[in-house]
Amino acid sequence: MTPSARLDATFAALADPTRRAILARLATGEASVAELVRPFDMSQPAISKHLKVLEGAGLISRSRDAQRRPCRLSARPLADANEWLERYRRFWEASFDRLDDVLEEMKAEDRARKAKARRRAKGARP
Repeated sequence: MTPSARLDATFAALADPTRRAILARLATGEASVAELVRPFDMSQPAISKHLKVLEGAGLISRSRDAQRRPCRLSARPLADANEWLERYRRFWEASFDRLDDVLEEMKAEDRARKAKARRRAKGARP
């Protein structure tokens, strides 16, 4: 899978609130499918479909432990998504910093203009 396709799969998997809740649960430690089903008003097959999407995106991995198939969080795709988002955060932060500078400049010019007008008004009085 290309880096772009992996990123697409990550964001597509994260688009669903149930899958985000599953990831939040797995962030506390591995869990079986039965454990992941409990907090949801869904069937085990429905949760399994969500797990397949998460696994396909590389966000979780599953192993076999006798009858149990524990799921665990895989951090790399989330780290890749964070790196992608971080570039845009830096861009917007720099843009807002430049906007702050322009606004401060405009305020200073406005204050200077008002002070000059007050000095003129005081000088024009009899």
